[in-house]
Amino acid sequence: MSALQVVELLVNGLMLGALFALFGLGLSLSLGVMRMINIAHGDLIVLAAYLVLSTTPWSGVGPLTALLVTIPVMFALGWLLQRGLLNRLVGRDPMSVLLVTFGLSIVLQNLLQEIYTADTQSLDAGSLATASLQIGDMSIGWLPVVITGVSVAVYGLTHLLIAHTPLGRQARAVATDPETARLVGIRDRRLFALMTGFIFAVIAIAGVFYGIRTPFAPSAGPERLLFAFEAVVLGGLGSIWGTFIGGLLIGLAQVVGAQVHAGLGPFVGHLVFLVALLARPNGLFAPR
Repeated sequence: MSALQVVELLVNGLMLGALFALFGLGLSLSLGVMRMINIAHGDLIVLAAYLVLSTTPWSGVGPLTALLVTIPVMFALGWLLQRGLLNRLVGRDPMSVLLVTFGLSIVLQNLLQEIYTADTQSLDAGSLATASLQIGDMSIGWLPVVITGVSVAVYGLTHLLIAHTPLGRQARAVATDPETARLVGIRDRRLFALMTGFIFAVIAIAGVFYGIRTPFAPSAGPERLLFAFEAVVLGGLGSIWGTFIGGLLIGLAQVVGAQVHAGLGPFVGHLVFLVALLARPNGLFAPR
């Protein structure tokens, strides 16, 4: 393998990992702030892709422009889900959240299959899907470049939100010591609803890029959840940028594995996750 091929392999792996990092960001926030594991996270990514699929025919716009509709809709769904259902489980046995979101996952898969059938679908990004950027002798697709840029921008926006806004300070306080945060007047349930709305907005962005890059079906959610969970755990629970690095590592491992054999990509990604977890059980960048 030439040096140019190695560079292309690394670049493609990192750009695939940027998409996995987008999958994991919402789950990282849910675990880090609310201590909730949303089993339906992957199915919500698929739901966002189907919402964009339904929006583009009647609006006459492309999938990326359709985000102007999908993001507010997903934010509202997240806010309503947290206020109407998940807030009732705050402070209870963590198993309650697992069971409820597992049920939500099953409902979403069956609902999507009933509405859209089990056939695979895809989002048409037009010329963006086939355009390429030529850098010397290396050709890179514009779509992965855009996904990587958006992923970095979303992570940067999330960092600013958590680190430099009153909402972020409240989120950090609740994550560190929820009882004391309530004593000083922080309304944690209202905060959780807003955070879940933001998480669903991020899911909408991840869903549209997932639908553009890969064909999807109603049953594709659990695999998206697996990639997201691996990125979060590999990076370290509670570390936003750790999740980003974790996603990059999973994507790089998958591309390297696929280079060895076409069917080995996901397996090598899972293997790297397992080895890293054995070496660093708390993740690579877990905060102290």
